[in-house]
Amino acid sequence: MLFDSHAHYNDERFKDDVDEVLSAMNENNVGLILNSCSSLDEVPDIFAICEKYPFVYASVGIHPHEVSELTEADMDKLKEYAKNPKVKAIGEIGLDYFYDFSPRDIQQKWFARQVDVARELKMPVVIHDREAHKDCMDILREHKVSEVGGVFHCYAGSVEMAKEILDWGMYIAFGGSLTFKKSVRPVEVAKYVPLDRIVIETDSPYLTPEPHRGKRNSSLYIHYVAEKLAAVKGISIEEIENATYENAKKCFGIK
Repeated sequence: MLFDSHAHYNDERFKDDVDEVLSAMNENNVGLILNSCSSLDEVPDIFAICEKYPFVYASVGIHPHEVSELTEADMDKLKEYAKNPKVKAIGEIGLDYFYDFSPRDIQQKWFARQVDVARELKMPVVIHDREAHKDCMDILREHKVSEVGGVFHCYAGSVEMAKEILDWGMYIAFGGSLTFKKSVRPVEVAKYVPLDRIVIETDSPYLTPEPHRGKRNSSLYIHYVAEKLAAVKGISIEEIENATYENAKKCFGIK
């Protein structure tokens, strides 16, 4: 079975057929999904999906695009949402210097604050890091992410950066970008990262893998990521499936 460690089924692009898509998972070898969160406004919809589908779990957190208007009251709300037994991580949180939809100093402030919340709650984090490697690593180091661990979603850093992330006890996630024809760095990193520290994801509805790039993504396409990873590692698809499934369960504390 496969575990899609990062998807967004509350996204508008699934509004007409989310039930049809999720109902097809078991027969397509997808056993577990973690639905990630971008803003607290999404949480009720995410929880409704988790309640309907026992194999869907959640993270709760505020994406860097959404932090401009945050207050400390939102942190209290985040902690309250995190009490739901289906919530297994704080995220996705981090920095995004590609779009800069929120001022960078504000991104940094609320990223650090949410890492502290995760440590307070003893929950792993789901990290979003886009073209902000140094600041992201500095904040995680300073705020002792190693105490809770978690996963680097859609990892785009170097092998050198991966070494420190692994030292913190974290996992590194590979998704559709690993399959892209001109993908060099993800392949290099995938070769380096030990199998017991890798998870796979789709980021549905985004980052659709080859050969369906350009279409809406879903967890039904995660096998393409697993197949590419198996080719990169020179091992069987079954080994990739089993290892990444167990790794994600361990990362998120799912029994």
